[in-house]
Amino acid sequence: MRFSIKKDNILEELQLLQGIVEKRNTMPILANILVQAAGTEVELTGTDLEVGLKTHFEAQIDEPGAVTVSGKKIFEIVKSLPDGETVTFKEDKNLMMEVTAGESEFKILCLPKEDYPQVPEPKFGERISVPVDQFKTMIERVFFAIAQEQRYYLNGALMVLKNKSLELVSTDGHRLSYTAKAVDDLSLPKEIRVIVAKKTLSELRKYGGGSIEFDMDENNLFFRCGHRTLISRIIESKFPNFEAVIPKDNTNIAVLPREAFTNAIRRVSLLSAERSRGIKFTLEKNRIRLFSSNPEIGEARDKMEVDYNGAGLEIGFNSQYILDFLTTINSEKIRLELKDENSAALLRPETEEDVKSVYVLMPMKI
Repeated sequence: MRFSIKKDNILEELQLLQGIVEKRNTMPILANILVQAAGTEVELTGTDLEVGLKTHFEAQIDEPGAVTVSGKKIFEIVKSLPDGETVTFKEDKNLMMEVTAGESEFKILCLPKEDYPQVPEPKFGERISVPVDQFKTMIERVFFAIAQEQRYYLNGALMVLKNKSLELVSTDGHRLSYTAKAVDDLSLPKEIRVIVAKKTLSELRKYGGGSIEFDMDENNLFFRCGHRTLISRIIESKFPNFEAVIPKDNTNIAVLPREAFTNAIRRVSLLSAERSRGIKFTLEKNRIRLFSSNPEIGEARDKMEVDYNGAGLEIGFNSQYILDFLTTINSEKIRLELKDENSAALLRPETEEDVKSVYVLMPMKI
């Protein structure tokens, strides 16, 4: 195998593969990427057996072939070279990859391509696609509420594809984030519900403009954006019934300026207990008061004028959980909908945005 390419045309692809290749070294081959050169294109593949990435690009190919090489080292080498340099990759007879650019020469030990695990191939027959930017916005609004725990079905977000709509939902047991987007040209014979792993969503956040095409088989999900295809094993389990969790009868409604509310929470949280990050919110007619205390440091208070005519309420929340939601939406004002001191609160933008967002948050004792 021998091919040449400009540094800038391969560096971004190698960088994306850094998020995919196995770093725990459970299987040495998983720290490698598969490099295949044929015709006029080079294809790079990385996988940790749960998430995989295939990307291809044009190059000057003098000799076709395939080999696997350390994903981390090949990236570090290419990154270290001068910008605009032409880089030549060549596999010799001793399973070594020679990398040359100008006066720089490197040799890296490779592993045979036959040892590399098979990565599933998608068909993309259904022609399901959504704009990348809108999908990334939806991911941002659910990503922070994905759990990292033994209940592995919570270690991802539920993706629901329906006729003319796409939904994403995440929960960690303390809060639930729901987002939805109308997709007028989305036409499906039946509803699709799958749990998408957190690592997969994290990688999709890195992609640029255009559209993301979606496909799936019995075990895998496929996301294609331009010349890149992300492969993700389906998390086999039943996601909680999120529809039942979203409150329907929270009649005490406060409308708050998002930016001012965010800043007040940040100030008061400076003296909240480090473990709980708890803040007490007291709602009165057209006013909300914020309070936090830490026996080892002191206490903080703040108050704001708000649009509120409901019952007097005193309720506690984890301040970081509220900030996670407030910092991902764009609406100038938000609605805080409450039932009582012990029931789940509902937060949402006051005006409906292009991407719909609903946030359910359990209160805490303070």
